[in-house]
Amino acid sequence: MGWLIGVDVGGTFTDLFAFEPESRRIVVHKVPSTPADPSEAIVAGLEELSRRHGVDLGGMARFAHGTTVATNALIQRRGGRLALITTKGFRDLLEIGRQIRPRVYDIQTDYPPPLIPRERRLEVEERVGSRGEVLGELLDAEAERVAAEVARLDVDGVAICLLFSFLNPEHEQQVAEAIRRVKPELLLSISSDVQPEFREYERLSTTVLNAYLQPQVTRYMERLGAAVGKLTPGAAIGINQSSGGLMSIDRASRFPVRTALSGPAAGVVGAAHVARLSGHPDIITFDMGGTSTDVCLVRGAKAEMSFGREVAGFPVRMPAIDIHTIGAGGGSIAHFGPDGLLKVGPESAGAVPGPACYGRGGTAPTVSDANVVLGRLPTELLGGDMRLDKDASVRAVQPIADKLGISLEAAALGIVRIVNANMMRAIRAVSIERGHDPRPFVLMPFGGAGALHAIELAEELGMRAVLVPPSPGILCAQGLVVADLKESFVATCRTPLAGDLGHVRSELARLEARVAEWWRTEQIRPGEARRELVVDMRYIGQNYELGVAVPDSHGDGLPPASELARLFHATHERSYGHHNAAAPIEIVNLRVSGIGRLPDIGAPHFAGSPATTAERSRTVWFSGDGAVDSRVYWRPDLAPGTEIDGPAIVEQLDATTTIPPSYRAVVDAGLNLVIGAAS
Repeated sequence: MGWLIGVDVGGTFTDLFAFEPESRRIVVHKVPSTPADPSEAIVAGLEELSRRHGVDLGGMARFAHGTTVATNALIQRRGGRLALITTKGFRDLLEIGRQIRPRVYDIQTDYPPPLIPRERRLEVEERVGSRGEVLGELLDAEAERVAAEVARLDVDGVAICLLFSFLNPEHEQQVAEAIRRVKPELLLSISSDVQPEFREYERLSTTVLNAYLQPQVTRYMERLGAAVGKLTPGAAIGINQSSGGLMSIDRASRFPVRTALSGPAAGVVGAAHVARLSGHPDIITFDMGGTSTDVCLVRGAKAEMSFGREVAGFPVRMPAIDIHTIGAGGGSIAHFGPDGLLKVGPESAGAVPGPACYGRGGTAPTVSDANVVLGRLPTELLGGDMRLDKDASVRAVQPIADKLGISLEAAALGIVRIVNANMMRAIRAVSIERGHDPRPFVLMPFGGAGALHAIELAEELGMRAVLVPPSPGILCAQGLVVADLKESFVATCRTPLAGDLGHVRSELARLEARVAEWWRTEQIRPGEARRELVVDMRYIGQNYELGVAVPDSHGDGLPPASELARLFHATHERSYGHHNAAAPIEIVNLRVSGIGRLPDIGAPHFAGSPATTAERSRTVWFSGDGAVDSRVYWRPDLAPGTEIDGPAIVEQLDATTTIPPSYRAVVDAGLNLVIGAAS
């Protein structure tokens, strides 16, 4: 097998991770992102991998990509011009929603305006009942009428979401065929294909988002496929999903909503891989990039999954790794709010112009500029390819110091402490606020800036250790290489657990047949194929259900009702701190995922020349007590077993790690830096 290459496009940098299975050689690289067309940075990065590191692009076996195109299109409202077709009487559901305020205590804040205005929402005369029975036929003339109305509109695509179509999709398919006959070039998103499960508003919103993203994502996938195909014609292309698995470029074009959290999900997959190999299976991930920070709780080297969340203010119903995101990153801008207090973020300097220290015209003070002023960041990044302008950082931060009447370094420390407080609240949101004590967990920082801030966060939360992976700034790209192929299927089958489960077993058999067909389509060999089953259950009378993972030990088929009840009670206890063994339970949804395992890259091997002493030092501000002389190490020179006492700085191509006074770092067998309080 040839090279496996993962490429993650971030707001500031595009990261590349290349692995050759035969030689077990690993190559990492970073290039500046090109926000106008992310594929330009991808091509430049691949060409540099070939030119600088001898990576044979012609022999590439798989190219895996984490993309922010869908997320950015939603945030910036740059999607397609759409029409919506609903059952008669439901055209306003898109605006009515759940009638819940986005912020309970802020009566001024409202949800974003609907992506499809009312005049482009069309209705059809038809009705399917709550058991999938047809209560009102959809006549051919009615389908042709609405198709003719669509043809008269100036739209890029159409979202089709009819009532109870997740149980009976025939009417949706009938409308779609009528539209294809009169306007075949239109992109269609059909709810029974996008996410066929109950909860009408969430299914509608997800379908509309998918349609909204299709024009832009499809164009991007076409450019990407052509560019990568030109460099390496034989490579299979995989696009990462929000659930952490890869799908084909064609399915990404068809279901772009599944890529809305593509990049952050890849980081968690990479972190879980490192956690498993390091012997620290319980971690809290802390991915701090240029514009945002993503955190996730991982237990047993497996991330928690969510099946309903918001993206850019819109509800989405789809499987996704349960990641909490805030607007805090290296490019977050420090400013004074209306109350006169210093704030940091969520506005970011981005890649262009970027922080002032990048020398690209930025003048606003950012977190990166504060770290440069404090001496925590070096004057060069990317192995010398990118120089940082400390004088520009000083000019950016000085107005903050002047307004507050404090020293330059005190102002920089204040910026760092504020962004740390923001990120600490994010970690609390996935741990303490969900009933998990963070102290037994290990904090795993990654992203370009994570290891700069991790120790201070872990100290505030009482966490026992920090584990910095070998390539923290490239971990999202590494996650793309270790991610498996994955496709998920869902069916709604509300049934009391104490009742007849024959219908549930029939639905499960149908889903497993679809998984088997997907395995055949993707040419996944039996030894590489794996199936995962999640059963959504709830106590009868509850509004929302819990996803209950059925362990592999149960094999194919549905476990006995008594075992499902036991698993549900355990999940309820873990999630809410209690369960009621006497309360009746019902099954709501079945979720079956087909997985195609890819080669395990294992832990990296030390390939450098061991160094036990630092070659240089510089003064660094770790606290308000003043600057201290700190040894500076080059991470590729640190062999397993190396111990480093703080104060120290560890530099590498993709990240910088701070080790404050009274802390010690040890390089483990997997080349991770394990940092804790010195004894």
